[in-house]
Amino acid sequence: MKVKRHRPDVGVQQFFEKESSTYSYLLYDQETGDGIFIDPVYETYERDLKWIKDLGIKLLYILETHVHADHKTGSWEIKKATEAKTCLSATSGVKNADLLLDDGQTIEFGNFSLKAFNTPGHTNGCMSYYVDGMLFTGDALFIRGCGRTDFQEGDPHTLFKSVRDLLFSYPDETLIYPGHDYKGVSFSTVGEEKKFNPRLKLDHSEEDFVKIMNGLNLAYPKKIDVSLPHNLVCGKEN
Repeated sequence: MKVKRHRPDVGVQQFFEKESSTYSYLLYDQETGDGIFIDPVYETYERDLKWIKDLGIKLLYILETHVHADHKTGSWEIKKATEAKTCLSATSGVKNADLLLDDGQTIEFGNFSLKAFNTPGHTNGCMSYYVDGMLFTGDALFIRGCGRTDFQEGDPHTLFKSVRDLLFSYPDETLIYPGHDYKGVSFSTVGEEKKFNPRLKLDHSEEDFVKIMNGLNLAYPKKIDVSLPHNLVCGKEN
């Protein structure tokens, strides 16, 4: 009897940059070695490149979930070392990207297909990515929280719809890997966030969410004046 071979799951390595509390992700096909990197940080790109090399990954794409305000991207340095293509949403307004992604566009790596879809609200150009039972949500949805909506054309009404209509439409067991975490938690699920997210749980109305977000009174991002110009050109230095 011929035994059907089980396809391995997507390999996932989660990385943390402590100053900005940013998560980055290396995804790869464990059969072919083809990979994708999500949200690299400039200060840790050498660490990330070592992991890519050590695991023997052929990096095909570098994805940004949005134009970050709290850290400089490491995408240009990783691109130079690996020849991977840099990718952001077509609505992000960036220069020097190799691929501007449309809403619903898919990217292939090895045996896997990753879906990119717009989840604006934190910024106009936010994208989330889905592959193999996992959502990479950037700053649209955190573990028990979400990104702020008071700059970069953010809007709480828009973010509420992105989370409720799009991210929460996935099955409850879908894993959520966020762009940041400030409390030492690595991942969550759609079902958990529907129940326990203090801003976006299903018990809350859109009006509740808007009131919460408009009352945060957060400080001006300390790295925004350096990060935004850098990230709007995909980290390419003049």
